[in-house]
Order: sequence, then structure tokens, then C-alpha cells
Amino acid sequence: MLNSRLMNNVLGIGVVGIIIGLVLGAWAMPQVFPGMMGYMGYGGIYGAGMSANIDRHFIEEMIPHHEGAIAMAELALEKSKRPEILSLSQDIIEAQTTEINQMTAWYKVWFGTSVPAYSSGMMGGMSQGMRISMMGMEGDLAMLAAAKDFDLEFIRQMIPHHEMAVMMARMLAAGTERSEMQELADNIIASQSREIEMMQGWLAVW
Repeated sequence: MLNSRLMNNVLGIGVVGIIIGLVLGAWAMPQVFPGMMGYMGYGGIYGAGMSANIDRHFIEEMIPHHEGAIAMAELALEKSKRPEILSLSQDIIEAQTTEINQMTAWYKVWFGTSVPAYSSGMMGGMSQGMRISMMGMEGDLAMLAAAKDFDLEFIRQMIPHHEMAVMMARMLAAGTERSEMQELADNIIASQSREIEMMQGWLAVW
């Protein structure tokens, strides 16, 4: 009887531990909104990207990811009236435009071709992840533009967008052998982590 009761207690503790682990794991993952999974390039770098070609895959995924953030930031410059959002949006546009230009130049030198560009006629030839990314980007921008509280929706979308960029940059940092890409990854992690913390503070107050 004692052994049976002890076994039940042990099993109960084990189940509770598993549940807590799952909850904490889910809490630690970036929050994802409709369309954001593909929008943030989830389908590419999290599969084939973990290889000797990680630099190539990262650039192909991060450029459209940056372009999405820039599109959101440009919309914020038109619609937001909060100086904090306006300043952040300007910083995003400047920093990520510079990084896009860097990645575009590196890609040409390292791989002898231009970064694959998106156009409406290319959908059939794109990977599933990139197709979902483009469709998700359009949906998220439409949702943002129509939001009753623009600033709140902007933060709710930009935080997980930044979290995904940080996650991708950490994977790059762990796998790249190029100093340029290592520095880029470090910059993305530092700058976007700082912006995440800032936006979370606004979210708590606003």
C-alpha cells in the first residue's frame, strides 16, 4: 500500500513537471499572429538552412523579413502619432535598409548571382516558405492598416517579428564561418533585443 502510494506521488510529480515544462517552453517561444509564420521566413532557414549554405539561406530569408519590418515601419510613419513609435520606425527603416544593402552585396560576391527577387509572376517557382511569407506579409499589413488602435497592433506584430529575427540570427551565429555574417548576427541580436524590451515596456504602460 505504501509502495503504491509512493509510486502514485512520483508519477504525479512527473506529470506536473512535464506540464510545467511545456507551458514554460510555449511561453518562451515568440508569439505568432495569423500569417506571421510564413511571413517571417520560418519555412526556409529552419530546415535546409542549417547546412554549409546557412549564409545563403539566411540572406534569402532575412531580406524579405527586413522588407516586411520596413513596410510596417513606413506605415507607422503615416499613421502613428506617438513619438516613441515614430522614432522606433525611423530607426528600423535606417538600420534594416543598411543591412539589406550589405546582404545584397555580399550575396552577389559570395554566390555569383543576385538575391532571388519576388514578383507576382514568380509565385510558382518559389519555395513554399517564401510563398507563405509573401502572402502572410500582405495579410499582416492589411490587419495593421485597419487596426482601431494602430500603435497597439504595431507593437503586437513587431515584437514577435523581432523575436523571430533574433532567433534566426542566433542560429546563424552558431553556424556561420564568415566574420561579416557573425557581426551581422550579433548586431541583429543586440539591436532587436533592445527594441523588443522597449516595446514590451510600452505595451505594459499603454
